[in-house]
Amino acid sequence: MPDTAIKNSPGRKSPEYFLTEHLQADLGARTARGGAVTVVSHSLRFVITIAATGVMARLLRPADYGLIGMVAFFTNFVAMFKDLGLSVATIQKADVTGDQVSTLFWFNVAFSLAITVLMVALSPFVSWFYGEPRLLAVTVVTALGFILGGLTVQHEALLRRQMRFFSLVSIVLLSTVVGYAVGIVLAWRGFSYWALVYSQLALLTTNTIGVWLVCRWRPGLPKRNSGVRSMIAFGRNFTGFSIINYFSRNLDNLLLGKVWGANELGLYNRAYQLMTLPIDQINEPVTSVAIPALSRIKDEEQRYRQAYLRMLEKIAMFTMPAIAFMMASSDWIVQVVLGPQWSATSRIFLLLGITGLFQPIANTSGWLFLTQGRSRHMFQWGLISGPLTMGSILVGLPWGAVGVATAYAVTRVLLTDPLLFWFVCRTGPVRTKDVYRTIAPFTFASIVALGAAVGVRNILALQNPIVGLITIFLTTSVVTFLSLVALPAGRRALVDIRTTITLVLKQRQEAVLVR
Repeated sequence: MPDTAIKNSPGRKSPEYFLTEHLQADLGARTARGGAVTVVSHSLRFVITIAATGVMARLLRPADYGLIGMVAFFTNFVAMFKDLGLSVATIQKADVTGDQVSTLFWFNVAFSLAITVLMVALSPFVSWFYGEPRLLAVTVVTALGFILGGLTVQHEALLRRQMRFFSLVSIVLLSTVVGYAVGIVLAWRGFSYWALVYSQLALLTTNTIGVWLVCRWRPGLPKRNSGVRSMIAFGRNFTGFSIINYFSRNLDNLLLGKVWGANELGLYNRAYQLMTLPIDQINEPVTSVAIPALSRIKDEEQRYRQAYLRMLEKIAMFTMPAIAFMMASSDWIVQVVLGPQWSATSRIFLLLGITGLFQPIANTSGWLFLTQGRSRHMFQWGLISGPLTMGSILVGLPWGAVGVATAYAVTRVLLTDPLLFWFVCRTGPVRTKDVYRTIAPFTFASIVALGAAVGVRNILALQNPIVGLITIFLTTSVVTFLSLVALPAGRRALVDIRTTITLVLKQRQEAVLVR
């Protein structure tokens, strides 16, 4: 159903926000169209983010980012409790009612208020832990954003459940522009690290207003015996995994800030975010489409398996060569995007790129856990992966950010990811060999492209960063394409991309003719 089809629905009593039968008829086309819309929008967001990051990195210091990174460890952890996994529960469940979603909405709001109060109460501890008085006020102001986040959890979940991706990405783009505009103006006016704080609050405020304007559903009062117990149990296991995963993924920020200080953390933080930024532009939009789409066909094993592997194929095709390009030109990327004062970031960026090659593939395991209703297995995996990741960070900590990046990358690629593929594919329609068979041609093509790019750099001895980036990008793209053409699986993947694009264009033309 087009986005406009429910815009005039009469509010919280309208069933259109909860029914999904109408999505089944053209699920493939809807998924392809939604994927195309979200990928294009995230590409625009990527361009905006890169440009804004470049401007703000020249207006702010590494220590400013380090201060926000110190607070972020605590605030991002507490922020998980505003959701409690209940948004995924709403998207994933086959049948939901207005009473159930209203009850979940008030759960989210109540927890958001509670964690806001908790974070304000913890602000003196955060300041004491790092020995940094400025963090007291930063923590208090940042905590206000939790209230805004809690107000949008169920509204966004309903929009995703209805696969209204155009509405969602429009809100995200607008929020991103407003957030960065506020941040740049304040940084230019000399607000230093406060520019980053108010930038995030502006983004959240814009997002909240946009979501409530687009999603006309309004919550009723919470009701007893509304049937949310199973959804809360699902969310509980998901939240349990998120807690473990959060600590394991963010222990590096906590310890680097504590042991090495704001400057070292700022360098590491920028390197990590710069590495994940292009990955997120593919992974996030595809995930937003994959979870509702796979949830609708979870009982059709063969169709589910084929749909997952096709999406995994697209993730690998676009992200792995991109990371190979970034690894081959890490110093130039840092110089162009962040500026020469961030040159120490390039080595960290290169090391984290080793992890980045396979991180988007590993992230899709969440699709399998969640759409198959296996949040309990997801929690169990967190108990396995968490200690491995945290152990690698502790091993590398004595050598600073470079040591942490090295230990984390080696552990992730050689141990954690192979275990994950085995664990998630023990049950369900998708098997471990399916994953390896799907990503094999893209792994091969990316490694060959990386080798070719490094060779071109050494042969040409390029000095100008812009010329170098263009040359390495072209080298990586051409070598990747030729490598895929040389493999039967690669050729099939390229043909499938062409077919998907044709389908999306055809759907678009039909929609225009209908109007």
